[in-house]
This record gives sequence, structure tokens and C-alpha cells, in this order.
Amino acid sequence: MPVFKSTEHLYETLGSFWKYLYERDDFSGGLKSTGIQIKFEISDPPAIIWAGPDGIEFGEQSLKPDVTMKLSGDTCHAYWKKEISLPVALAKRKIVSKGNISKVMKLLPLVKPAFEMYPGFMSKYGL
Repeated sequence: MPVFKSTEHLYETLGSFWKYLYERDDFSGGLKSTGIQIKFEISDPPAIIWAGPDGIEFGEQSLKPDVTMKLSGDTCHAYWKKEISLPVALAKRKIVSKGNISKVMKLLPLVKPAFEMYPGFMSKYGL
């Protein structure tokens, strides 16, 4: 059974976490300064999350991604729980990346505080 029960559940939980991160100046400022647009194509359940200088969006958009990351909902959850790192996930093909991955790697210091926030944030959803 996947961690996220449905697309709606994923947007309500993981999507809300992304929106919460974007409300933080330390995170949104970094996205704005790099200008990078990331598209997360999530499977099981199917969902799309966009993270970029103009905010967080869900579903298909008329945006052009600099990087597309394909991964499962369970891999997303494991990543934020620090059960798998981005380099390992890429090496094991749990995350498939298209585009300039070095741009994404530059954002890793921005998300470092999010790893500590994720468990508490998701606990209110029973995850």
C-alpha cells in the first residue's frame, strides 16, 4: 500500500509541505535567486508538483521545466525522511532526472532544514 492513498491525498499532504516551505524566505529566496523550475512527475499515486521562482503549483501547467524528476510517492516520502539521499536515489534509478541535475544539487543546502520539519509536519496527517 503506497504512503499516499490518492492524488488528492498527496497534494493535501506533500503538496502542503511544499507550499509551507515556499512560505519560508530562506527557501523561496533560493528558488527565486536560481530561477530554476523543477517538475516532479510522481507515480503511485499520479501527481505533478512544480517548484520554481513563482511558487508551488500542482498538476499540468504551461511552465517549462529546467529539470524533471520522475519518482514514486513512496520515494518522495523516503527522501524527506532521510531514508534515501538524492545521489543514491539517482544511482538506483528510484529517481530519474531529465535536465541539468547540477542545478538541483545546488538547491540541496536550501532544503536541508526541511528534513527536520518533514516528520512533524506529516505527523498531523498520520504519516
